[in-house]
Amino acid sequence: MLLIMAVLVIYLVLGILYESFIHPITILSGLPSAGVGALVALQLFGMELNVYGFVGILMLIGIVKKNAIMMIDFALEAQRKEGKAPADAIYEACLVRFRPIMMTTMAALMGTLPVALGIGAGAESRRPLGVAVVGGLLLSQLLTLYITPVIYIYMERFFGEKRPAVPAKTPPAPTPHHELAGTVA
Repeated sequence: MLLIMAVLVIYLVLGILYESFIHPITILSGLPSAGVGALVALQLFGMELNVYGFVGILMLIGIVKKNAIMMIDFALEAQRKEGKAPADAIYEACLVRFRPIMMTTMAALMGTLPVALGIGAGAESRRPLGVAVVGGLLLSQLLTLYITPVIYIYMERFFGEKRPAVPAKTPPAPTPHHELAGTVA
């Protein structure tokens, strides 16, 4: 119930932020892969989904959501301000935001790896948290970089608002010489 409420609150906040019903779905599209990755990792290491593992899944929601927000926010700005097509906007967003997304993911992985390996006092009880986060991040990162742009393009194609194209900037027409002759410098 807590997980459903967390996702619902995130959806509502994102809907208000983007003034859209479709972009929160696009942003949250990576969450299932994170959850599956966390549960598969726990299963592979023979661990139960306890309170620590559940906290790890809640952490994953925040990290995966933030990665998708970085891409979608950039793409929406490119569409609105530069008049780009959805495919071009999300492609540029993926190129520009790839490094920050990878840096965030690697920092989270390296931060939870000692917990997943069981290093430190009382580590056995916290180990499911680390395993869930590491497993969820590995799978979601592989899939989110591909899934989110595809879902963004399809959502824009089927439900996106039609934005007017931004006119290309044209230089002002040169003033004819006969009009300049009568002006005083």
